[in-house]
Amino acid sequence: MATHRKPKQHPLAGSTARTAATLALAGAATATALEGTGHAAPAPTPAQARAQVARYYQQAEVATEQYNGVKERSDRARSVLDGLQDEAARKTERLNAARNALGSFAAAQYRGGSMPTSMRLLLSTSPDRFLENASLADRAGQGQAAAISRVRRELLDVRRVRTTAEARLAEIRREESALAAHKRTIEAKLDRARQLLSELPAEEATAIRTDSGTGVAKAADTAKESVATGSEAVGEVARAVSGRAARAVAFAYSALGKPYEWGATGPSAFDCSGLTQAAWQAAGVSLPRTTYTQINAGRRVSRDRLAPGDLVFFYSGISHVGLYVGDGKMIHAPHPGAPVRVAPVDEMPFAGATRPA
Repeated sequence: MATHRKPKQHPLAGSTARTAATLALAGAATATALEGTGHAAPAPTPAQARAQVARYYQQAEVATEQYNGVKERSDRARSVLDGLQDEAARKTERLNAARNALGSFAAAQYRGGSMPTSMRLLLSTSPDRFLENASLADRAGQGQAAAISRVRRELLDVRRVRTTAEARLAEIRREESALAAHKRTIEAKLDRARQLLSELPAEEATAIRTDSGTGVAKAADTAKESVATGSEAVGEVARAVSGRAARAVAFAYSALGKPYEWGATGPSAFDCSGLTQAAWQAAGVSLPRTTYTQINAGRRVSRDRLAPGDLVFFYSGISHVGLYVGDGKMIHAPHPGAPVRVAPVDEMPFAGATRPA
């Protein structure tokens, strides 16, 4: 007869097991909670947010200046292409005229037949007239040779111009592809800045957008005040400096309060190099489009020799520019959300200065 024995109890069976399971689950939940807490990114402080947004804006401005440079090259290439297309049309007209002339010679030769000259002389009722006609035919033959030569020359010219135009069109397509890439980069940087700002309290986000401690209201008041006193400031500049520099500064003061827009050169909006280019354009001086070419468009000046009208550049990549107006200040187009305004030269890392006139 079999002996019935109780199965051995597991050390953690019963209430002990339930207690251990409860503790294990609680521990797992706690660990998960702690793990989640450990991986959650803390909200940035206002100073960190301001610095990060400034980095995004500066990176966007680098891409903007690259965009401006590529656009300038693309516009120049398209202008050349337009000229080549006009030239090709003119040369094609001349080619067609030469072909028509050659066709007339060929038709005349066909009508005259190909009888040997000696036989035509024997059969002619008027040898004198035949000799006269033969002389004319010889000259016609020379004209035909010239016509053939002209057709060949015009054909080569048309081919050359069309080949050059095709190369320029390929260049434009490459530049347009680069433009699209730079545009995507700019928009991505600005989107990141907007996303970060949207996660901040409204007052702090507004203050960062305008780079002022009290937000849009103060920025607007400052711009209005600057515009209101602009004529007085321009008068002071005119007394300190005359000629083209004074006219460039006067233009910059007239642009105060206008919005920043990347790629814009006025008259209703500007980016940084667009503003300086437009200011000196008003003074009769043609500047290149980008910051990194504008810095080489005049005589370099040291910081302690700055005069109103000088261009002042910032950051190691020469990605920002303003127009010096004296007293340690400049007028510049800062970034999206911040209008054209007066600012201290020392608010950004100084990279150099140049005097266009």
